[in-house]
Amino acid sequence: MTSGTTPGLARFNTSAEGDALAALHEVCSSLAWGSKIVAQRPYATAEALFLASDAAMAELTAEDLAEAMAGHPPIGRPKAGDPTSSREQSGMAGASAELKSEMLELNLAYQDKFGHVFLICATGKTGEQMRDAVRERIENSPEQEREIVRTELGKINRIRLTRLVETEEENA
Repeated sequence: MTSGTTPGLARFNTSAEGDALAALHEVCSSLAWGSKIVAQRPYATAEALFLASDAAMAELTAEDLAEAMAGHPPIGRPKAGDPTSSREQSGMAGASAELKSEMLELNLAYQDKFGHVFLICATGKTGEQMRDAVRERIENSPEQEREIVRTELGKINRIRLTRLVETEEENA
């Protein structure tokens, strides 16, 4: 992880509030989370930004978490034309038709039970690992699952924030 100020972090620290909020919305769809992050700028290091992200995630209400989850497509169906979603879900890219079909069924059952998409930090996970996780987590209570989702969102946010602050170019 980045420990010092990078060109991306410096750009984030000095960007207009609206631009910073827009960049953060690409990281996490929760307006409350993004507003808390922007309000604490500037960050001396990426680690300080990550800690602020973790703290803001811990404070999100159930409604804020729902807003954050709404920005994530179901596993196995990344947003068309969204390289972030495709990259994060690459473990499903080479999955068999059978596994993709099973994930669709599991996603729908999960959504029926919890009222939102199954959310997992998919980066580095295989399709089988994601399937096993949804099979296990569908047995959770809504309260247990909300806290797991909060943790998974925090992991995703850190990965996405890392990309944000390590980016050298304005439009990368």
